[in-house]
Amino acid sequence: MPNLQRDDLFQLVKSLGKGEKRNFKLYMQRNSASAELKVVQLFDALDKMEEYDEVSMLKKNKAISKSQLSNLKASLYRHILTSLRLIKDAENIDMQMHEMLDHARILYNKGLYLQSLHVLDKLKTTAREYYQFTYLEQAIFFEKKIEAMYITRSMEMRADLLADESDMVQQRLQSVNRLSNLSLQLYSWYIKHGHARNKSDQEAVQYYFKSHAPAGPESLQGFYEKLYYYQSQSWLSFILQDYLKYYKYSQRWVDLYHAEPAMMKVETIQYIKGIHNLLSAHYDLKNVDRFYLALEQFQQFYSSDWVQSNENYKIQSFVYLYISRIHRHYLEGTFTEGLAMVPEIEQQLANYSLYIDRHRILVFYYKIACLYFGSGRYDETVDYLNKIIHLKVDLRIDLQCYARLLHLIAHFELGNHELLPYLIKSVYRFMAKMDNLSHVEEAMLKFLRESLQLNVAQIKPKLSKLLGQLKRFENRASEARAFAYLDVISWLESKIEGVPVETVIRRKFIELSTEK
Repeated sequence: MPNLQRDDLFQLVKSLGKGEKRNFKLYMQRNSASAELKVVQLFDALDKMEEYDEVSMLKKNKAISKSQLSNLKASLYRHILTSLRLIKDAENIDMQMHEMLDHARILYNKGLYLQSLHVLDKLKTTAREYYQFTYLEQAIFFEKKIEAMYITRSMEMRADLLADESDMVQQRLQSVNRLSNLSLQLYSWYIKHGHARNKSDQEAVQYYFKSHAPAGPESLQGFYEKLYYYQSQSWLSFILQDYLKYYKYSQRWVDLYHAEPAMMKVETIQYIKGIHNLLSAHYDLKNVDRFYLALEQFQQFYSSDWVQSNENYKIQSFVYLYISRIHRHYLEGTFTEGLAMVPEIEQQLANYSLYIDRHRILVFYYKIACLYFGSGRYDETVDYLNKIIHLKVDLRIDLQCYARLLHLIAHFELGNHELLPYLIKSVYRFMAKMDNLSHVEEAMLKFLRESLQLNVAQIKPKLSKLLGQLKRFENRASEARAFAYLDVISWLESKIEGVPVETVIRRKFIELSTEK
């Protein structure tokens, strides 16, 4: 019953913690009439269910009729949100400012104009402190409305000040809007395609950035302009696999919060994503010591009361923290050790199934498959890759392509030679259709096709030849995408030496650590 699981009210009820449920019951006792007893009964019924099953619920709760259900659900949804607002006001700047605006309107409607203006002054001060220009705009608009209708202060002076203030806010909002659109579009491009596939992709993304970005970073005035500009530069650099610039702007993204710590609790999710990008940059550049330091800081942040008391922060931190923990095992060549995390990840994915998007699921499946591949457990590798291949989505074309290529290599390792001819054709067609065939993939598919005609003694020379061929592409920018998804060099070396992949990667990690 996967479709029924998506019922909005059921999801809301299931997202509540124990304290939030208790608060809802107290709220209903204080604020509802006995006629709304059925709303509480519906809440209890939904709370007890593991999956949303309307037919079963109505059978077990005879007091609730099918004809009443729609209205009862709407009423319950509204009451839950109201009860949540009462306990969340103190920790949310947005909600505090919204409440100030409501209070200003209430005072205005009672004819208490000076008191209303006093509340608006407080709202404007808070909005400026936290760069909340949308609230500042609303406060100024409301203030102009009061000043235009009622003589409250020096009209001449106030008119000039409000007009100038309004113009300034409009300019800042336009700047923030332009930069946030740029960041969102670049991120959307990455979610759809992954890293740039070819020169055409690179030119298209660079042109889009140049035509929408500000003339220079020196024109950036406030927190949000800088945040979205650094984000945009990070996405652009990541798409182009320019990892030095990716690191540079991810670090600036995180440093922005350290310079203005008050914004940590206003834009927590953006901070979490900034840490994730910084960790990814350290991983891509093999900045091992900095990666360890950033990972330790992220783990401390994840354990903080601020994160653990908010389900959204906790879920997003889980996603990015565990991706980084997997990356640590990739770096160190400890794939088998990393498999110990898989049951916990699977359990958390099940717990958060209502909240984690399909893109994150795809990423986890691929990264877990790589853990199994690195540890030499090819059957499980195939199982996780099949989850990606059979998931009908139009996201991350890159992941879907490399999942199929790794799937093919895993079957090669398993000796499933009867499947290989079909799989080779299928992977070639898919990657060609997605415009994802570079010299690396062409060479890999050619070797696998030829291997079907070779005996054991003939394969090793072919592997050595392929290794030499791919090493020539290793530092070529146009081929970087392939090596970012599959460490084919280490795999070929492991085949030639007759040792597990993780042994080769572990040796490289130790050599890198010794050099430093």
